[in-house]
Amino acid sequence: MRPAAPVGTRGLSLPALPLFVIPACILCILPFAALLWQTGSEGFHLAYGDGDAVQVSLGLGLLAIVIIFLIGTPVALWLARTRSRIKPLIEMIVLAVLLTPPLAMGILLLSVYGPYASVGELLGRIGIVFNNNAGAFVLAQVYGGIAYFIMAATAAFESVPTDAEEAATVLGATGMQTFLRITMPLAARGLLAGLILAWVRVIGEFGVVTIFAYFPQGIPVKLYVNLQNDGVDQVYALLWLMLAVTLPLPLAGLFFLRGRS
Repeated sequence: MRPAAPVGTRGLSLPALPLFVIPACILCILPFAALLWQTGSEGFHLAYGDGDAVQVSLGLGLLAIVIIFLIGTPVALWLARTRSRIKPLIEMIVLAVLLTPPLAMGILLLSVYGPYASVGELLGRIGIVFNNNAGAFVLAQVYGGIAYFIMAATAAFESVPTDAEEAATVLGATGMQTFLRITMPLAARGLLAGLILAWVRVIGEFGVVTIFAYFPQGIPVKLYVNLQNDGVDQVYALLWLMLAVTLPLPLAGLFFLRGRS
């Protein structure tokens, strides 16, 4: 008897796989090959303010990721465990944030948190202002990435067997102990994948930031400014910097996920 073919290759022979893999790889690598070629021909020249843009995106982006994790994790856990009748409503709200175009979300944030908006005026009375400052930038990034994290984290918590949590409770563990020692470790891979996805969205956020927090300028907005002022030849160096400072975190996460698989 012949051994059964691996599940992932049944109906498709291994020699045929490159026919599908190679075109996709070529499509993915062509833009970066062009970046390498253009940088080699034009040289590596940073424009004024590029270093500040990197600091803004990296520093405030990390802060936004922490806020997304702290706010999004309880929501995701609740969605994964609750049987409440309002669960579809909460899911619809998360999906609305996810599906709203970035430019539209920026307009909505300006209509809510702007200096002359209802919530913005109330916050201004206690000294909190979201108007072209670091707070507005972080808030825009949070809105840009939180829905992606909640969706991924909810799926991660749903994959945790409730039997393990119930067994820990029977053995005398408190709710917090069960969460920290059972739920979180078992959902860690999915949570990390959600953070990677949120990080990519946060760092690359352009539409929301452009409308709601044009200053301080992060990398995406600075790329646009350089493109408009100096042409495409002046953006390659900043593109390299963006890849250099933003890729290590998701790549480390992917290697971690691969090591635990």
